[in-house]
Amino acid sequence: MATATIKPTVRLRDQYNKVIAGELKKELEIANPHEVPRLLKITINVGLGKAKDDKKMLEAATNTLRKITGQQPVETIAKKSIAAFKLREGNKIGLKVTLRGDKMYEFLDRLITLVLPRLRDFHGVSAKAFDRQGNFSLGLIDQSVFPELTFEETTTAHGLQAVFTINSKSPAHSRRLLESFGMPFEKESK
Repeated sequence: MATATIKPTVRLRDQYNKVIAGELKKELEIANPHEVPRLLKITINVGLGKAKDDKKMLEAATNTLRKITGQQPVETIAKKSIAAFKLREGNKIGLKVTLRGDKMYEFLDRLITLVLPRLRDFHGVSAKAFDRQGNFSLGLIDQSVFPELTFEETTTAHGLQAVFTINSKSPAHSRRLLESFGMPFEKESK
């Protein structure tokens, strides 16, 4: 007899499909439902310039990304040799993870509800971090704000960058999508 597995609901994905997409379609006056802004993927990068000298740094960053994303990170290697940075072609210089589907929405939910409120002196994310296509970049100086990590795992500090790839017509539409997910943008001073 086969047992039925119950698939857990992903809060932000369900909220987008049931509420947010319809509201954005009306608010932005979009006729075609396929033109409604939507989140395609989240790419998390860790640059490890110091890792060529310190293998412990690479292991700590790999462990961090594995714990906060639930996926094994991919190592990035240098494509060119740059003498000024003491860098040779083929050196391991970073890690990256690409999240799609349910894991993407779960990471976004944890980022908005748990991580960003834990930042010290946090006044909101910058509204200037959009590129021309409407993708959004968010950098964190320290990985210790993630609740999945223990104190021992945060002794080797490193930063990370999250890039939100959004399918939209403009940065304003992308910002509106992230606001509807609950992303806290900083207040504009006049």
